Amino acid sequence: MKGLIRPDIDEYFLKIASVAAERSTCRRHNVVAVAVRDKHILATGYNGAPSGLKDCLELGCLRDELNIPSGERHEICRGIHAEQNVIIQASLHGISLEGSTIYATHTPCTLCAKMLVNAKIKRYVSFGKYNDSTFRDLFREAGIELDIKERPSAQINYLD
Repeated sequence: MKGLIRPDIDEYFLKIASVAAERSTCRRHNVVAVAVRDKHILATGYNGAPSGLKDCLELGCLRDELNIPSGERHEICRGIHAEQNVIIQASLHGISLEGSTIYATHTPCTLCAKMLVNAKIKRYVSFGKYNDSTFRDLFREAGIELDIKERPSAQINYLD
């Protein structure tokens, strides 16, 4: 058998998040959140316009047009953040995120961090950093474990 290196569980779910990020409709960042409990995916969410509405790929980015820096004036954006969407998707399917781990391509903004605290997640794993670090104090106070990992390899390894 070939010498295949099996990714650890964090790398595995971060790779899944990386592939799912291709669904994002944001022109600035492709962000995904994958909720996992007991090594099973509960829900996924990516950043983009509300379901069924025109997105920024079609309409353009108002934040870019107004020169709004990343991490500021969230209310101007048409998109919903990945963490918000993972919470929404879980609730639509009657799934609690309590005790889950969120695997994400970026760290959360402070608004999403507050929602994740209330969703009672236990761990947040990411390889990218969003332009807002105020979430760290919220996570620390809520007892949410934070792990910042290396970006996983984009290579998919398999046997033919």
